[in-house]
Amino acid sequence: MAPAAPNAPLRGRRSPLASVGLHVTLVVASVIAVFPVLWVLLTSLKPPAYATSTDFFKDTTFVNYTNLLNDTPFLTWFGNSLLVAGLTTVVGVFVAATTGYAVSRFRFPGKRGLMWTLLITQMFPVAVLIVPIYNIMSSMGLLNQPVGLVITYLTIAVPFCAWMMKGFFDTIPREIDESGQVDGLTPFGTFWRLILPLAKPGIAVTAFYSFVTAWGEVAYASAFMVGDENLTLAGGLQKFVNQYGAQWGPMAAASVLIAIPAALVFLFAQRHLVTGVSAGAVKG
Repeated sequence: MAPAAPNAPLRGRRSPLASVGLHVTLVVASVIAVFPVLWVLLTSLKPPAYATSTDFFKDTTFVNYTNLLNDTPFLTWFGNSLLVAGLTTVVGVFVAATTGYAVSRFRFPGKRGLMWTLLITQMFPVAVLIVPIYNIMSSMGLLNQPVGLVITYLTIAVPFCAWMMKGFFDTIPREIDESGQVDGLTPFGTFWRLILPLAKPGIAVTAFYSFVTAWGEVAYASAFMVGDENLTLAGGLQKFVNQYGAQWGPMAAASVLIAIPAALVFLFAQRHLVTGVSAGAVKG
């Protein structure tokens, strides 16, 4: 076979024009992604008189943050949301992990029906479910209660997370379960001591999804909770908008503060996210 000519182009190497086009596209996409976040941050640092101005920097001040924390029940809303999101995350991870493990490892009556139920419940939009769930919570006396919101958010997060965890557990060799049984462990002991430590990527994705579901949800939180002392952040932010206008400065400041916990959870789980999602999709 004749050797390649010295000046022959390398296979897969981009031309200068294609490289420039790729970099321009990436820069434009990055600007589009970052600009809304940057605009909200800068708006939170403007005085109320210039909140809707197009100037990036205009008399920069922290008055929106001080007014938000001192003159509104923002910290109460923040605490309520943190409680609801935390409980949803903890319970959601436990229920999704145990359900996914049971479906992955055991045969039992109703298994196929359970899997179909988990799948079908993800197909209903919020607009369809909000009225029946509201009636159920009302009959159980759980309206205006954090527990009611937690149960509602679990109905959203657990079906998806259980399917994902099932796919992740399918990738873990069954020989590990068998070794646990040889050592005298119960099925739950095998799950807790041997399987769960290997499922950290899947658990990280489940925790992140459960937290974000509860932290950023608006429709259920607005319908189920009333009174400043019971509102979560989703309902509290609506206080800054009325028929006469909107308080853009405090709303922007609240948005920045609301984004911090979600960003921290993402940073904590981000090294596991890609592994967990890809593994959960292999045999789901």
